[in-house]
Amino acid sequence: MLGSLISQSPSVDSKIENHDELIATGVLASLQNFIRKCIIAVLSYGPMPKHIAFIMDGNRRYAKFRSIQEGSGHRVGFSALIASLLYCYEMGVKYITVYAFSIDNFKRDPAEVKSLMELMEEKINELLENRNVIDKVNCKINFWGNLDMLSEPVRVAAEKLMASTAENTGLVFSVCMPYNSTCEIVNAVNKVCAERKHMLQMDHADNVANNSVHSDISVEDLDHHMYSAGCPDPDIVIRTSGETRLSNFLLWQTTFSHLQNPDPLWPEFSFKHLVWAILQYQRVHPYIEQSRAQAKKYL
Repeated sequence: MLGSLISQSPSVDSKIENHDELIATGVLASLQNFIRKCIIAVLSYGPMPKHIAFIMDGNRRYAKFRSIQEGSGHRVGFSALIASLLYCYEMGVKYITVYAFSIDNFKRDPAEVKSLMELMEEKINELLENRNVIDKVNCKINFWGNLDMLSEPVRVAAEKLMASTAENTGLVFSVCMPYNSTCEIVNAVNKVCAERKHMLQMDHADNVANNSVHSDISVEDLDHHMYSAGCPDPDIVIRTSGETRLSNFLLWQTTFSHLQNPDPLWPEFSFKHLVWAILQYQRVHPYIEQSRAQAKKYL
């Protein structure tokens, strides 16, 4: 009998310890949520950005520095992205845009490009199948770029995700892939020209002289045909890993954006870095607004 009691005691202690660990974990999580909400409440007393754009740089270096498989860096980066989306939603940020895949990335090793395409398809399908995050923030998802350059499974998955979230009215999440700003501007110019050509052809067919059709292309014309049409320009552009280049990202839309280049690699980007970015933005906000107001006088 004594032997049986002794043999059972470790399992009983283990259950108690596990129970205590669960309680401690729950208390810690509640405390973290409370502190986060307090920080966000303090931030909200200052001007808050409506639109934050991220250049998610450093996934490959993250994997290299930790001697893990290269694709693992992008997987950790995806987790950092979802966390940042939720933090931004809690802060009341309405628009989030990320540079996920540049057109220039197609010049990389074909095996790496294939691996990235497979990862994109996997993560897009995960969002389609498990809609917890999308439903929580009532997220509308856009894909900006030349989708015809994607492999067919990725393109089809992206189109399904856009269609399934098109009516959502919460956070607007725009994924730039495959994208660069030069192609976006050229695409907008081509669309304006095609639109004008069509109008002139219709007028000619009807033998009607339409003086409203003119050859000049205005800023408003191009704005209307950008991928970002209907979305405000970014208030903040964050490129992680300490890099200071825009790399052909949203060049048309970032005239008055506050550019930031924090040192952490993208998979390391966390709530504290986001808070610091907003504090930096609030510090320069009066100057940005003054510059924007002065520019409007000359338009």
